[in-house]
Amino acid sequence: MIELPPLTSSSEEQRQQAMDKFRIIQPYLHHEKRLKDIVDETGVAKRTLQYWVYKYQQFGLKGLIRKTRTDAGDSKVEQEVREEIQNLIFKHKRNSLTSIHRKVCETCKAKSWRQPSYDQVYAISKSLSKGMKKLAHEGKKGYQNKYDLIHRREADYPNEIWQADHTPLDIMVLNEKGEPERPWLTIILDDYSRAVAGYFVTFQAPTAIHTALVLHQAIWRKSNPDWKICGIPEKFYTDHGSDFTSNHLEQVAIDLKINLIFSTIGVPRGRGKIERFFSTINQLFLQDLPGYIGNEMNTSLITIKELDEKLANFIIYTYHHRIHSTTKKEPIHAWNHSGFLPHMPESLTSLDLLLLNVAKARKVHSDGIHFQGLRYINTHLTAYVGETVIIRFDPRDIAEIRVFFKDEYLCTAISPEISDYTVDLKDIVSARNKRRRNLKKQLDTGITVAEEVATSKQQELNRKLSHRDTKKSKLKRYVNE
Repeated sequence: MIELPPLTSSSEEQRQQAMDKFRIIQPYLHHEKRLKDIVDETGVAKRTLQYWVYKYQQFGLKGLIRKTRTDAGDSKVEQEVREEIQNLIFKHKRNSLTSIHRKVCETCKAKSWRQPSYDQVYAISKSLSKGMKKLAHEGKKGYQNKYDLIHRREADYPNEIWQADHTPLDIMVLNEKGEPERPWLTIILDDYSRAVAGYFVTFQAPTAIHTALVLHQAIWRKSNPDWKICGIPEKFYTDHGSDFTSNHLEQVAIDLKINLIFSTIGVPRGRGKIERFFSTINQLFLQDLPGYIGNEMNTSLITIKELDEKLANFIIYTYHHRIHSTTKKEPIHAWNHSGFLPHMPESLTSLDLLLLNVAKARKVHSDGIHFQGLRYINTHLTAYVGETVIIRFDPRDIAEIRVFFKDEYLCTAISPEISDYTVDLKDIVSARNKRRRNLKKQLDTGITVAEEVATSKQQELNRKLSHRDTKKSKLKRYVNE
């Protein structure tokens, strides 16, 4: 098979044009419309639609990227002039073609391009589909209202439909400052089995980064072998939150051939299933924990990390093995019935594009990459000293970062100071703030941020081991021993 350049190597404009093409053929791909109906609605030739369908099925969103023309300079309108005309038509809804012609001639004169005639501008305008014009002039909502067919159904098998949502949890836990705060939960649920594919607990309000991290966790294989839910879903059903409608997340989802379905604003479809899960979390899990809102406030609150550990244990070993009142099956067994084999990405590297928390470009120094007061090293970096790279990381654990050079995965770099620990980005921020307070009090001892985090982690580990040892023996001991 021909290997196409990665999606990230194309410009934003090229990716947007590819998404416009995808939305036009989307009803056909989902068996909702015939190509003939799309031809009648959009004016796009059937042969062109067939070509788009073939390229998408072969290569995903990359296949719909417009290739650079090689026939510029012949008797036809030059490619850059044609694109300028199209951009002006899409950008200026109310402008007449006479105004568009005048604007493009001014641009051509400034850039020494051959100026098109009015008839050529008119012909290009007529060749553009009504659907693409509607999308450009009135946005996605206007396009959907005109051309999209609402399709409602229940999932018939695992990974056919995944649902995602956020909710503030009804519990107060300790933040990094030791103060009580209410956390948020992001969840992805398999519609068919009601099994949890991924989750994320944080104090921050929902963002596209959190959604991408949860989707990344949901798709890839889990480190815990008892949590088997994974794979690429066919449909990803969400509401219209700005985090879910992230343009980059939408592009990656389309490239993975995930059909994003957004609930109608004000009229959500099928939200009851995920709302029921949140109710289950409240009734069977949170109510027994200190700090639950509605119970008498307990001073011995747990931390967000302890809440995360308890929630993971509840989901994997209690919820997944509890018979669901609607499906009458245990979620883990319903998902894994008849030896179901999920469709997986080509590699973890290809999936890392979903980690949207991308830092600014970083320069490779002779001693590694410097980020957040830490130093990251890998033997592969020695050949790139002095080069600028892009790093991607999971804020839940920044002991390692993934390094990309010219849109290609290079290596995974490790911070040796904290490599033995799982370090949340908030740990680094908290340590830095603590050190700053010490400096203000002139109590600085010269300890680095990384050393302070490592020391804190080691002390926490020692406390756990000491606590475990005190509970190790239950034999009675006597005074004479």
